Amino acid sequence: MTPSTSGAAGRDLPHPARQQIRLEEVLHALADPVRLAVVSRLATGDEELACSVFDVPVSKSTSTHHFRVLRESGVIRQVYRGTAKMNALRRADLDSRFPGLLDAVLAAARHERQPVVAR
Repeated sequence: MTPSTSGAAGRDLPHPARQQIRLEEVLHALADPVRLAVVSRLATGDEELACSVFDVPVSKSTSTHHFRVLRESGVIRQVYRGTAKMNALRRADLDSRFPGLLDAVLAAARHERQPVVAR
């Protein structure tokens, strides 16, 4: 892993370089409903979002774990901005490594959330 170049000294967070992102780690990260919800929210825009913005149904320590899994798998980039830890989807890196994967997973998640209509 290579350290992030953003953030205050001593507060850089490790991220895998694009070529180090592994399919099995990305799929593991996206397999969890909480992490998939975070990624779905990040995918709706291009801006960075603070961890505190996400309404996740888990404790703070569990939330921290989920964000770490996403970062270490290469799905998101985290940087400190002041005291806030900001999160951004690494869409370009994921699309480069695994073309169409992120869009397919997000489309499947949207489809799964749609109510089933009886015929």
